[in-house]
Amino acid sequence: MSMTFCYHGPLPLKLRLLTVRAVNSPEPAVDSIDSGSLRLQLLERVDEELKKGNERGALSLINETHGKPGGLRCFGTARQVPQRLYSLDELKLNGIDTSSFLSPIDVTLGSIERNLQLAAVLGGVSAWFALGFSPAQILYFSLGLLFLWSLDLIYFNGGVRNLVLDTIGHKVSQKYHHRVIQHEAGHFLIAYLLGVLPKGYTLSSLEALIKERSLNVQAGTAFVDFEFIEEINTGKVSAKMLNRFSCIALAGVATEYLLFGYSEGGLADIDKLDTLLKSLGFTQKKADSQVRWAVLNTILLLRRHEKARSQLAEAMSLGKSVGSCVDVIENSIEAADV
Repeated sequence: MSMTFCYHGPLPLKLRLLTVRAVNSPEPAVDSIDSGSLRLQLLERVDEELKKGNERGALSLINETHGKPGGLRCFGTARQVPQRLYSLDELKLNGIDTSSFLSPIDVTLGSIERNLQLAAVLGGVSAWFALGFSPAQILYFSLGLLFLWSLDLIYFNGGVRNLVLDTIGHKVSQKYHHRVIQHEAGHFLIAYLLGVLPKGYTLSSLEALIKERSLNVQAGTAFVDFEFIEEINTGKVSAKMLNRFSCIALAGVATEYLLFGYSEGGLADIDKLDTLLKSLGFTQKKADSQVRWAVLNTILLLRRHEKARSQLAEAMSLGKSVGSCVDVIENSIEAADV
């Protein structure tokens, strides 16, 4: 199981330098400026390693510089809520209604799909009358479409269907386009704060197809997850790793919920989490406890770092590299607010 979370969900980066000061005021924070320059150099090296596919090397660069000048002070340092059994009432006291985002339905893409089906039916009827197709020809044509639909479902996991719907969604609905970006920014931010390095992201199925050369890959954020995979392969997942996975999986739908009051995307993310919990033998009560804690923890982190998420989403919409996106997060969050 690979840790990739999908949607199916500000200012350009600047190095801020203090150049003006009053008479008799303290000298500029040179150490801070040097630290920022070192961080940019580090992140450039991280980007290079990720482009090579050297995930271990990229993560080692970050771990080796942790706590040192130029290191990443926000990576894996998020303050989290205590892990215990939280009731639904406790979540509601924190302004969280789980029914609004734990069963997302993509109304936008659903509407587009229904309109395409209606257009196909009307087109078939029009062709029947205009071109004089026989009932047999219409039947053969319908069977051909059904065969192609089945082929896509079996061999590409619905990739062609997703590509068509997602591409149209981005073109005709600015709200859908905006929601996808915010959704992926939520995944990226929560993963980073919890100590999981993002290794890349795509914001549309077409972009994913171009990058991955595969219809089986949907748009989403991918992570340096070899540690997670190694634990999965042993059949034992540590509590720390499970907590990370749970929060990252719910980050996209949680972001949509905070911004719009409900979530449309992210059903696949929730299914991944549900599948993992079942594979670990969790009872329904234990699974509910894990999900409620993850919901509360993720929502509170997103609320605390709303500015960072907003600026990160802007950077991602511009196609910034992983390193540049990380620098946006670091610049947006004060050390005391992690």
